[in-house]
Amino acid sequence: TYTKMATVSLGFNIDSPRWDQSTFVGRLKHFFNITDPRTVLVPEEELDRAKALVEGCRAGLVPPGSSQEQLLYAKKLYDSAFHPDSGEKMNFIGRMSFQVPGGMAITGCMLQFYRTVPAVVFWQWVNQSFNAFVNYTNRNAASPISLRQIGVAYVTATGAALATAVGLNLYTKRAPPLLARWVPFAAVAAANCVNIPMMRQQEIINGITVTDENNNELGRSRRAAVKGIAQVVLSRITMAAPGMIILPIIMERLEKFTFMQRIRVLHGPLQVLLCGGFLLFMVPAACALFPQRCSLALADLEVDLRDSITAKHGDKVPYVYFNKGL
Repeated sequence: TYTKMATVSLGFNIDSPRWDQSTFVGRLKHFFNITDPRTVLVPEEELDRAKALVEGCRAGLVPPGSSQEQLLYAKKLYDSAFHPDSGEKMNFIGRMSFQVPGGMAITGCMLQFYRTVPAVVFWQWVNQSFNAFVNYTNRNAASPISLRQIGVAYVTATGAALATAVGLNLYTKRAPPLLARWVPFAAVAAANCVNIPMMRQQEIINGITVTDENNNELGRSRRAAVKGIAQVVLSRITMAAPGMIILPIIMERLEKFTFMQRIRVLHGPLQVLLCGGFLLFMVPAACALFPQRCSLALADLEVDLRDSITAKHGDKVPYVYFNKGL
């Protein structure tokens, strides 16, 4: 039932990026494609068919009559739902394509219900639970993490978020109202600095696999893990920043209008929708900040790994490469 297609024989490579990943614009187009929230609605059966089609194409075998557009759409679905390292289907909540619908609901509620301590505690807990799913789902698959380590990471990050949110919430009681509206962002930023490194601690402890330019494994590096995780932390904070910093300013001004004071019940849904608008652009933009295939100069590696690579390859490997995760 499978045969070689002309597109394959002409050199079509389904794993070759459609856009130049060495530029921000190229990466932005790539992540707009795979974080498309519409893919969340695609049935599981169609995702499985997309995976089979991608794997068949990698082997040079695809169903007869398939077009290149069909193959590219299958790759889009595959990238949106399957882990890049393991090829396993990711849990629904943890997919980057769920960041917009999931993030807009939680962020909108955090920005709306920031005045009372119980509300702050509840929505920060919901947000950290969501983040834990996302961080675990998008970890480097070659670095397994135990349930105990997951629990410690979750509790620690949630504690950091709550301490920041509740502490600043009390501190800003007498401050201008706008400062109080920015407390959720401070809590989210603080939690990301804890949650992601803790959830991916095995990568820092044991290192992650680094390869040469042709994907030949060279060893494991802790410094590569630190660089990748630091970039992910910065990306996540950047993802949240515009919506959680600019939207409070917008709402602060809107709420002064009489018509807005009459429809207070709609303030929450309005903030959720506006958050969705920000995230629709910021999710792919933040993911595109740094190349997914991250690099590190040989000189910046651990001494033992650097010496090992130099002994085997001489000066032929000036840089090593690795998947930084999302």
